[in-house]
Amino acid sequence: MQEEHIIKILNDAVQGGKNAAFVTVISADGSTPREAGARMLVYENGETAGTIGGGKIEALAIEKALECLKKGLGGKFEFELTPRGIGMACMGRMEVFIDVYKSPLKVFILGGGHVAQKLAGVLTLAGLPYSVADDRKEFANRDNFPDAAEIINEFPHKAFKKSKVDADTYVVIMTRGHSLDNECLAEAVKTKAGYIGMIGSASKVRHILPGLKKKGVKIDKRVYTPIGLNIGGKTPGEIAVSVTAEILKVHYGKDGAHMRIGELKV
Repeated sequence: MQEEHIIKILNDAVQGGKNAAFVTVISADGSTPREAGARMLVYENGETAGTIGGGKIEALAIEKALECLKKGLGGKFEFELTPRGIGMACMGRMEVFIDVYKSPLKVFILGGGHVAQKLAGVLTLAGLPYSVADDRKEFANRDNFPDAAEIINEFPHKAFKKSKVDADTYVVIMTRGHSLDNECLAEAVKTKAGYIGMIGSASKVRHILPGLKKKGVKIDKRVYTPIGLNIGGKTPGEIAVSVTAEILKVHYGKDGAHMRIGELKV
């Protein structure tokens, strides 16, 4: 496959919102299936375009590419094409670099109230793009959400039809009332959103979830409610920090623990 063609395939994938890893052979010594410069595209579902030589070396490269896609981080990897290395008798060495092209995390805020406005500010500071939906134009407007990628003046639970929600979308539900929150949650779980958080007290959550389940709403592991990390504080600004911290924690797959090194001796 010609280089121009595979780059076009990559561009089309990125434009279409598909996540992909670009594998490039950066060095090849001894006997190897392909030379430096060979390229291959690997999608999240394991499908590929192009080749770096086929066989076991390509299978291992695909495995590494899928790991990189999951982590959202690429890197340089070396394969020894020997019986001791990867079980091949070529007696060569191949080094590849994997670039990850992943759709950026984006937040979809349902509700334009005071907490949502504070959340928007914290998201902007964190460099996270967001959109907001609220039928009340006096709340969902450019004055309150100056950095929004999109403002949808529609009932929040109906806004999913007007916005692209995929696995890289983090949905945050914080509308003006419990019943509207419920409707938003019921619609959100039907989407491919990677994260669905809903504001509310623990007692509220324990009260409404059984009712939603009885109605056939599937509450899966994407749902985080009450939303946010337990860092204390109840003001809109503090809640916004808590929610943003949880979004980042989920996105990066971290545990949210302290980073300090034990007891520091001064």
